[in-house]
Amino acid sequence: MGYRYDAGEVITAMVTPFNEKRDVDYGKAESLVKYLMNSGSDSILVAGTTGEGPTLTHEEELELLSTVKRATANKCKVIMNASSNCTETACRTAKLSKKEDIDALLSVAPYYNKPNQQGIYEHFSALAKSTDLPIILYNIPSRTGVNMMPETVAKLAKEYSNIVAIKQSYNDMDMISEMRCLCPEDFSLYSGDDSLTLPMLALGANGVISVASHLYGKEIKSIIRNFKTGEFKAALNMHKKLFPVFRKLFMAPNPAPVKSVLANRGLIEEYVRRPLVELTELEKYELYTVMNACCLDD
Repeated sequence: MGYRYDAGEVITAMVTPFNEKRDVDYGKAESLVKYLMNSGSDSILVAGTTGEGPTLTHEEELELLSTVKRATANKCKVIMNASSNCTETACRTAKLSKKEDIDALLSVAPYYNKPNQQGIYEHFSALAKSTDLPIILYNIPSRTGVNMMPETVAKLAKEYSNIVAIKQSYNDMDMISEMRCLCPEDFSLYSGDDSLTLPMLALGANGVISVASHLYGKEIKSIIRNFKTGEFKAALNMHKKLFPVFRKLFMAPNPAPVKSVLANRGLIEEYVRRPLVELTELEKYELYTVMNACCLDD
C-alpha cells in the first residue's frame, strides 16, 4: 500500500501558449504559471491534452517542463504528462521528467490501439517500474477508446506503491463508487471534468484536474472548500453558476475555447496547433455571452 498523494484541490491542466508562428512561447508560459499560482491553482499539469501535448515534440515538452518548474520556484507542485500508446515512450518520458525534480506524473490509458484490461495493466505496471515518481492514472474513454475498469485500477493501486491516484473523466458515478470500494483508502480520486467535481466530491474525491481553473480557479476552490466544510448549499450555488461555463468551454475541441478567453484577457495568444483550429467569431460571441451571464457577483 502507498500513501495518500496530495496534489492539492485544484490542479490546472495548463494550456501551452503559442505565438503566431505556432511556436511555443516560453515567456508567456512562465507568465501564465505565475498567474495561475495567484488564482487558486495548487498544482500545474504540463503538456497534457489541454496543453496540446500530442502536438509537442519531446524536446518542446521537456523545455516547457523546465520553464514551468523554474517559474513555480517550488511554491506550486508540478505534474508532467507521461502518456503514450507506446509503453516504452511513456517510460522514457517518465525517466527524462525525473531530472526536473517534479512532483508526479500523469499518464492516460493507451489510446487508439485499444488494449484490453490485461494490456492496460501491463502498460502501467511497466511505467510504475520505470520510475519512483508518484503516478496519477488518467481514464477518459471518449478520447482513448478504452475504459479502465475499477478492478484494473484497484489491482494497480494495490500492487504498486507509486500508483497513487486517478483522474476520472467519465460520468459514471457507479464506477467511481466501485473504485472507492475496491481501491486502498489512501488512493486519491480527482475529477477530470469541471462539471463532475461536485458530484465526485460526494464520493470522496480530493479535487479536480481542471480546465476552467484558468479562468475561475478561486471559485472552483470555493466549491471544494465549502463542500469539505459542510457548506453544501454554497458549494451547490457556485457549481450552478459555473455549470453553463463548464459546458461551454467544450463547445469546440479543447483548448481552443479557454485559449480564446485567455487571449481576450491579454495573457496569451489564442493560437492552437493543427489539427485544432481557433474559435470563429460566432463561437466567441456564444462563449462570451454565457460567461457574461455567469453572475458571479450575485
